[in-house]
Amino acid sequence: MDSPKIHDKNANAAGRRDSPSLPEFAELKHRLHRKLVERLTRERLAELDSPQARPEIRATIAHLVEEEQSHLGSWSKELAIDQVLHEVLGLGPLEPLMEDPTISDILVTTPERVYIERSGRLIKTPVRFKDNAHLQRIIQKIVARVGRRVDESSPMVDARLPDGSRVNAVIAPIAVDGPLLSIRRFPEPMVAEDLVRAGTLNLEMLELLAAAVRAKQNILISGGTGTGKTTLLNALSAFITEDERIVTIEDTAELQLKQDHVARMETRPPNIEGSGAIKERQLLINALRMRPDRIIVGEVRGEEALDMLQAMNTGNEGSLATIHANNCRDAVRRLELMVSFANPNIPLPAIRQQISASVHLYVHISRLRDGSRRITQITESLERDDGAVVLRDLMVFEKRGVSRRGTVEGSFRATEAVPAFLERLRGEGDFPEVEESPCGEGVSWVHEARLSTFQPKKETSL
Repeated sequence: MDSPKIHDKNANAAGRRDSPSLPEFAELKHRLHRKLVERLTRERLAELDSPQARPEIRATIAHLVEEEQSHLGSWSKELAIDQVLHEVLGLGPLEPLMEDPTISDILVTTPERVYIERSGRLIKTPVRFKDNAHLQRIIQKIVARVGRRVDESSPMVDARLPDGSRVNAVIAPIAVDGPLLSIRRFPEPMVAEDLVRAGTLNLEMLELLAAAVRAKQNILISGGTGTGKTTLLNALSAFITEDERIVTIEDTAELQLKQDHVARMETRPPNIEGSGAIKERQLLINALRMRPDRIIVGEVRGEEALDMLQAMNTGNEGSLATIHANNCRDAVRRLELMVSFANPNIPLPAIRQQISASVHLYVHISRLRDGSRRITQITESLERDDGAVVLRDLMVFEKRGVSRRGTVEGSFRATEAVPAFLERLRGEGDFPEVEESPCGEGVSWVHEARLSTFQPKKETSL
């Protein structure tokens, strides 16, 4: 299957009659950028982020282009102005990629190798940096905007841009072939209806998960990097009622909850002296003092797992979190390992008993070979007297093969197991009907009467 082509003005510049060669064009941009910095006063440089500065800077660049007395046509002149403007006010060669809403990831491996992810597929682009120094200058500009630093003493940085994009940068001496840059884009969050349309899950799965959220089941979403764990978490959070107080804890703020009463907290890295760091574990302990109805942890990755389990098992029901794992069983094993790191003196049977009593539902989401995302397991945790963690699949995605077009074919299937938390729904009464469906046309808000029609062995093909 052919990869989609990336349109880049720089790559096409040399192909026009009124354009110089690419090396000449790159050198022209370098001269224009140098002259512009020399011409601008220090006061104006400090005001570059102001929206009012853009027309003035553009006019100055246009004047510098005319001073060059080069044989550029009008198209090449406009291109040169745009590129220098991106260099001064934006992210240089990355600016056109940042403006493309269809791109989910921008990955810079070397100055000459820039990749993007679109629709789950990696694509090499014609975007280029002049050299390592040019790429590192753009990285410094990115991290400076958010008050972070990256240098030899601190060669790795993880930051969040004002638009919500997540940035990770690594420079020498850790980066061997030059600076490494990864930008994870976060478009408008997908709602449950969008996930059904995309084939991530079917309506029966959505009803089951919506009911679990409304019944205040503690849910752990597992999956690999880039599988859509945060997207799914955002979608499921929509089923939390407006009269509940939600506290979110994240390493880098990515969640976009729609409720009004949301208290958001984010970890803090150490300062230049190596002190002042605030970790997720500290935020979890503090969250318990904030009178939360629900606690949502963006990602569990360390010692905070122990505090999260304790919070889930001491009155803060209905908590949601994500974890990196290959499947639901591996998610349990990772929890066991992280809790043992937090307190090595806790015996393994006690850890398993805590996990079994705390996490009610595991949801595993995978990115398949064709780039699509699918919920492959919805698994219930059953508590036993001996404390062992017993997992029981409620719904699964069964792959049948790969089509000639390279798409993965398969179907969602309900097992014969009936969710144990349905008894809890019956005890609390029906959920009210609403006129507008949050799950798509023809699907009512989840309530006991609707769930009583849950049909095992029902298959839904993609």
